[in-house]
Amino acid sequence: MRVSPNEKVWVMVDTVFTYRMRYCVEAPADHPEYALDDVSMETSKEFSQLPLGEQIVSHRVVTEEEALAICDIDNDYCRKWADDQKIKAFFTKEGEKRE
Repeated sequence: MRVSPNEKVWVMVDTVFTYRMRYCVEAPADHPEYALDDVSMETSKEFSQLPLGEQIVSHRVVTEEEALAICDIDNDYCRKWADDQKIKAFFTKEGEKRE
């Protein structure tokens, strides 16, 4: 299948953004591992965080209709918006930069 160099497609890129989180939790001296429970149960105060960056995990070509359907799922609060408003808000056209 030959594609024209001027033809454009939408590419859905899935990523994961990770942080190194740090907690300082008091625990019994004979069982310091008990601190892990507090962190797992999300009852500990955050000590610090360090962004480690974004990793691309997959990408695929999608039609505009598929992308709009995914937009309605991921951003259901704006499901009633017009398609051109969704494209302006959430889609990145070639050469466009995030505001």
